[in-house]
Amino acid sequence: MTTTIWIIMMIAGYVLGSIPASLLAARARGIDLRRFGTYQVGAGNVWRTTSRRLGLAVGIYDFCKGAAMVLYGYWLGLDATQQLAIGLAVVAGHNWPVFLRFHGGRGIATSGGIILVMPFINNTPIWGVVAYLIILVSAMVLYRSSPIAILIGVTLQPIVTAAFGLPFSLTMTYTALLLVVIIKRLTAQKSAEGQAISFWRLMFNRLIWDRDIADRSAWVNRKHEVKKGTA
Repeated sequence: MTTTIWIIMMIAGYVLGSIPASLLAARARGIDLRRFGTYQVGAGNVWRTTSRRLGLAVGIYDFCKGAAMVLYGYWLGLDATQQLAIGLAVVAGHNWPVFLRFHGGRGIATSGGIILVMPFINNTPIWGVVAYLIILVSAMVLYRSSPIAILIGVTLQPIVTAAFGLPFSLTMTYTALLLVVIIKRLTAQKSAEGQAISFWRLMFNRLIWDRDIADRSAWVNRKHEVKKGTA
């Protein structure tokens, strides 16, 4: 029975993650996120192309949907690995939503919600969360940039889990979450700017900066470009 519940929760998590709240919110303001700003279907692009208030609301929703599904898994009596796997399904749905032909956001806020809630409901060491928050806040205050901090923060989760002797399955699921974050960064649709640089430079920029070029201002303020299939 527990396995059946877990599978149902995984499917529900993916479907919930696939609901493009950011796209719908921006569309209500007459903006198609796939054609403006960074062209990403996420809260950050809502913030840049519509308003900070709307972007914040979408970000809170994205954060809470992952955390809520993990909490629900805990309430149903699932173990920590199963809870995290449900959260991973939500992130996968956000990143590769079935409703948008599998072209979604980055899953940053959703991953953050999952990472923050996991230790508190499972009575596991919180040091991974503490490190994640310190690195993220420091990067935002000092550099007003989060991509590297998020990559480091997510990378620390399986390391901390393994260091404290938590179940191997939990470490592997955190590793899967890291791989989802990395794969999404590396497989983004190539932009015109990305076509002008070498493949390895493009991969480096995407991995470290989460964009095709290092210059954040130039990336965010690109000219309007109509994407194939998104008009």
